[in-house]
Amino acid sequence: MFDDSKTKTVLQVEDLKMHFPLIKGLMRRRVGTVKAVDGVSMTVQQGETVALVGESGCGKSTLGRTILRAYEPTAGHIHYNPRGSDNVVDLAGLNNNEMQKYRPDLRMIFQDPFTSLNPRLPVVDIISEPLRANKIAEGVEAKDRVADIMRKVGLRPEYMERYPHAFSGGERQRIVIARALVTNPHIVVADEAVSALDVSVRAQTLNLLQDLQDELDLTYLFVSHDLSVVEHIADRIAVMYVGRLVEFARAEDLFRRPLHPYTEALFSAIPIPHPKLRGKQHRVQLPGDVADPANPPSGCPFHPRCAYARDICKKEVPELAETGSGRTVSCHRADELALKGVL
Repeated sequence: MFDDSKTKTVLQVEDLKMHFPLIKGLMRRRVGTVKAVDGVSMTVQQGETVALVGESGCGKSTLGRTILRAYEPTAGHIHYNPRGSDNVVDLAGLNNNEMQKYRPDLRMIFQDPFTSLNPRLPVVDIISEPLRANKIAEGVEAKDRVADIMRKVGLRPEYMERYPHAFSGGERQRIVIARALVTNPHIVVADEAVSALDVSVRAQTLNLLQDLQDELDLTYLFVSHDLSVVEHIADRIAVMYVGRLVEFARAEDLFRRPLHPYTEALFSAIPIPHPKLRGKQHRVQLPGDVADPANPPSGCPFHPRCAYARDICKKEVPELAETGSGRTVSCHRADELALKGVL
């Protein structure tokens, strides 16, 4: 089990915001703002896996990409401590040229192995592209590094001249993983990295990611909507709703006793595989859809769907507050509710 008391903080996000302009009409006028990420603060420790969970549209993928500086943040700070260094750099304040130095350290594993690989390039060119783009290695040296990372992800190096169509879905995802890891990164954002795979291949890929984490000293931000997958791989879980963190805790604590009603609702949707218990689980039916990040409700964004909402929930946005044991939650009634978990 990961022990965050024996490691250092490698990433500290403070009040991070990523807002997109809402453009409409022939004149392309700005008519609003989509607050995809709206004031997120969190820390990530060396060697751990932090899962970002929530319904589609909650901002978890945008948060991961903003941390990697695929997007330029609207506001906030991304404090990063590079491997082997005591100096902390604010990635949010760097321009593109300054950011280039840190791109090999911060990599992403994409969701769909069928669309994220160029079908016109052989595998050796696909995997070595980050080495060339970041001026790390070329020629024979790059090919040697490709062969090494292919072995690590369970692919045969002699297949590096083949094209993506010659590989199965699981093998293609291993190519995607190899491309992300070939630069020897420090932090990896896995954006729904196993959701496009069938169940048996999914389990193999999750085990591979965990083995590679131990072998290569990786830190993961694992973006997923599948809580059964998150339970298997995460050390801590950040629950997001409409661009905000509503709860952040150790995975075991969160699964045993959630403190936010939205977390309880997510857990109630996890299917129970045992046929005798199926249908007997406590199921929370949430009315409506995820709130519009361009026009969120007043007060707590979750209150229109929350069975526990009171007048204060409609008027005041709850702060993300410490509750002890490293847990934080954004709920006015967190201290008085007894919510159901799944452990």
